[in-house]
Amino acid sequence: MKKFFSLENTRLILMFLVVIFLFSFTSNRNGSRNLTKSTVVFIGENTLFVDRETVNKLLIENKNNASSIQKENLALNKLENILDSNEMIEKSDVFVSVDGVLKAVVKQKTPVARVCDGNRSFYIGYEGTRMPLSDNFTARVPLVSGRINEQNKEKLADLFRVIYDDDFLKKNIIAIEIMPNGSLKMLNRDFNYLIDFGSVINVERKFKNYKAFFQKAVLDSSLYNYKKIDLRFTQQVVCTK
Repeated sequence: MKKFFSLENTRLILMFLVVIFLFSFTSNRNGSRNLTKSTVVFIGENTLFVDRETVNKLLIENKNNASSIQKENLALNKLENILDSNEMIEKSDVFVSVDGVLKAVVKQKTPVARVCDGNRSFYIGYEGTRMPLSDNFTARVPLVSGRINEQNKEKLADLFRVIYDDDFLKKNIIAIEIMPNGSLKMLNRDFNYLIDFGSVINVERKFKNYKAFFQKAVLDSSLYNYKKIDLRFTQQVVCTK
C-alpha cells in the first residue's frame, strides 16, 4: 500500500514538473516572438485633435514598425505613461492581444474654451487643464480673452463646463471677455447685444435667468432691439435698448 502511494506521489510530482516546464517553455517562446502590428482605437466624442499616426509613433517608441519589437521587451506601463503625458490625451490603456497585436485604447481631452492671452492661444480642457491648439481640428468653443490666473482658474473652469454641458449655451455663447476686475462680458452667436454677466458667482442661477428671458423674448423678436442684457442681479434680468 505504501509503495502504491509512493508511485502515485511520484507520478503527480512528475506531471507537475512537466506542466511547469511546458508553461515556462511556452511563455519564453511567446515572449521572444515579435509583435505582428500595432493599432490605435479612439473612444469618446472627441477624436480629432491627435491622429492615429502620432499615437502609433509614441506606441512603437520611434521604431519603424511593431513587427521589429519583441513582446518580452515591452513595458506596457511605460507606454501608457508616454501616451498619457501627451497634452491631447486624457487617458490610455495599452495591451497585447493573444495574436500579437499591440493595441492602445485612447481617450482624447475635451476642450471647453479657447483662450487668447496676449500672443498665447490655447484650449482649456474639461478637467480644467491647458491643451495646445491642434493642427488637425479647431474646436467650436467660446473664445476667451483676458487673464486666467491661479485665483480665478477654477471658477472659470466650472463656468466653461456649465456652458459646454448645456446645449443652448454651447450653441449661443461664442465669446467671453474677462475684465480687469474679474467680471465677465459675453457675446451671443445670433444677436448683437452684450451680456453683462458680472462676477463668477451664482453661475447656474444667472444662466437659468438668461435662458428664461431668451425663450420669452425670442417669440416677439425683441432681442434685435437690445444693446445689453444685464445678468448681474440674480433676481431679475435688466435689458438696455
